[in-house]
Amino acid sequence: MKLNEINIRDPFIIKENGKWYLFGTRAKDFGVRTGGFDVYISEDLIEWSNPIECCNTEKQGLNNPANWAPEIWKYNNKFYMLATFLQKDGLRGTFALVSEKIIGPYEKCSENALTPKGWECLDGTLYIDKNNKLYLVFCHEHTQIIDGTMCYIELKDDFTGSIGEPVTLFAASEPYYVSEQSNGSHYVTDGPFMFRTKKDELVMIWSTFINGQYVECMAYSDNGEINGEFIHIDPLFKQDGGHGMIFEDNGQLNLILHTPNVPIGSERPIIYKIKENSDGKGFGICE
Repeated sequence: MKLNEINIRDPFIIKENGKWYLFGTRAKDFGVRTGGFDVYISEDLIEWSNPIECCNTEKQGLNNPANWAPEIWKYNNKFYMLATFLQKDGLRGTFALVSEKIIGPYEKCSENALTPKGWECLDGTLYIDKNNKLYLVFCHEHTQIIDGTMCYIELKDDFTGSIGEPVTLFAASEPYYVSEQSNGSHYVTDGPFMFRTKKDELVMIWSTFINGQYVECMAYSDNGEINGEFIHIDPLFKQDGGHGMIFEDNGQLNLILHTPNVPIGSERPIIYKIKENSDGKGFGICE
């Protein structure tokens, strides 16, 4: 398969033992009970395997209208999946699942969401600071608070729960370029991903809407750490695509995201070569 034949949202790529593994949200029947997640395998980022189910959420008691945004992180020789599910209280949250193998099967290792109780949240991503503390960076949903926020909370090192209180980094309405959604009332935060540049700057890419278009945005920390003030710069991608992540292949930085964002069912992952800005505080797409 080629990437333009793969129908997923929220793509996430990881390399293990010389092969690339692509995960994402099943776009078909998005927002319904999709039943879990798949992995696609490639040796060259061009030709990909057929989908292989890596997590059956029906078996995990998590098959609900939110089976979203799986990210895979290798930590202490295990593979952890961070993904968004609907909780028993009817609110969305990010859970952790674990597997001994990158292709799964992934099984729930946090009985409850890692995100705060009583909050509607989604799109948790992992950040490990210079002292090897683990943090979950996540979105507090606009569906609950109107002006969505980007937040973080410390994690236990076995991913079974979070520690302490959440911290808000910024609100969706703060960047100078952001517009409201088409209904004219809500501001959206989506899909954070953290990346440290060669100049030791900590950059977050994330998604929102500008004039009805889904976009990939950027912000950098003013102190180079998660507890800094995040300074917003021009968006990275503005053509109805987003929820991306950055990965490196033989020294070349790449951005993968899904586009278009609508109509549902038409989404495909696409890879762009990117380069670090001269100040290290963001990226640009290579021409």
